[in-house]
Amino acid sequence: MHSFKVLGTFLILSFAAQVVGVTVVHPSGVNVSSRGATSVHLTFRDTAGQIASAGFWCGQLTTAANTVSNTNPCVTGTIYGRLPITFDLSRRSANSTNFTDIMTIPASVIRRAYQDAQRGLNSSFFYVRKFSANGADQYISVTCRMAGGGARVPLSLTKVIPYFNTMQGPQSVHLLATNETSPTVSATIFYTGSGRLKGRWEVVQPGQQSPSDFDLLSQASLPLEQRAMQRRYTLLERFNIGLPPTGKITIAGPNRKNIPNKIIGPYQLLLRIEATPDKEGDSDTGFGVIHNGGVAGFPLPPLRYYVASRVAIDAAKVQHASNHIKLLSPRENTPIPLAKLQFSWRPRANISLYQLQVFNRQGPVFSALLKPHQSHYTPLAILAEPLQVNSNNRWRINALNATGQVVATSKWQFFSIIPTTQEAHHE
Repeated sequence: MHSFKVLGTFLILSFAAQVVGVTVVHPSGVNVSSRGATSVHLTFRDTAGQIASAGFWCGQLTTAANTVSNTNPCVTGTIYGRLPITFDLSRRSANSTNFTDIMTIPASVIRRAYQDAQRGLNSSFFYVRKFSANGADQYISVTCRMAGGGARVPLSLTKVIPYFNTMQGPQSVHLLATNETSPTVSATIFYTGSGRLKGRWEVVQPGQQSPSDFDLLSQASLPLEQRAMQRRYTLLERFNIGLPPTGKITIAGPNRKNIPNKIIGPYQLLLRIEATPDKEGDSDTGFGVIHNGGVAGFPLPPLRYYVASRVAIDAAKVQHASNHIKLLSPRENTPIPLAKLQFSWRPRANISLYQLQVFNRQGPVFSALLKPHQSHYTPLAILAEPLQVNSNNRWRINALNATGQVVATSKWQFFSIIPTTQEAHHE
């Protein structure tokens, strides 16, 4: 009788062990950029019956790296951060016990790890994923080795900015008349690693179902069997280019003559990135190695345009002109000494505030909220000092109503600052 009790207890424990099982992850160690975010495609194997919950990064472990633990292996006080919900693209494979996790390391985590390395601690840190089943928890870690972000880091996209090249500058939304040729299209891509960037440009036409976030993910951000499930649209052009380990590239969009412009309605241009071989980021699923070059931890943003009749566009321009604020000085592309810099504009009635915005090439320099009776503003010298000499600075005015909404605006106007050594000659 006693032997039966022992056998029963053994079977129960064995069953519990089989439910939790041993989780294997591949790759178990990766190089990541020390300069910012990196995304890596991870495959956790043998996860049947388990539920993935928390994901976090820490600087030190109580157990050996890349081993399974039944307790949280992070040393108390060394947690750098937790996986944000918006970054969690994890998915369970439909035809296996695998679990796919896209580990996107936030820049804040990299900064903490870099600061610890500067203090003489280990330059490696760890990503830990927690799994639970029947009240039992299991943790598995992935070693993250900080590197320069070049060729030995997985090829991952960290930011993608598609835009129309217009006379007014880059635009993410554009209005097009029927049968009017679109402006050229470009996309600036920030990335880690190096390798082949392969993909295509597609267009969503009026009446078609808009793509979901799932459809806008890069192929390498999905398990292999789900990659063919993304919705496809009209193909405009394919590309296959080499990415050097420089971290940034601007690629040309499709031939603008092929961009549809005949049917009135809303359109979307989609940049679709296909998975390519990547030695640093490919993953062994247990059924073979899948290619993960071009992984991204976010849906790729679509580029939008609207085709309308010429009559409708002309009417919209008239309405826009009626809400346009006329800028007086500094005049377009006019050099001016910093000491004489003053902004002036033609005043408008029935507004509550003016908002002045001043930018240089790097971004905002200063802004000011001004009373409605004002039509000029002289900035303090300390505010204007960041304006760049012999360079295109720009400014504009927005008019706000009582609720803070913009009811009228000006175009951006460019101006240059004269170097101090030339100011006397200018006078």
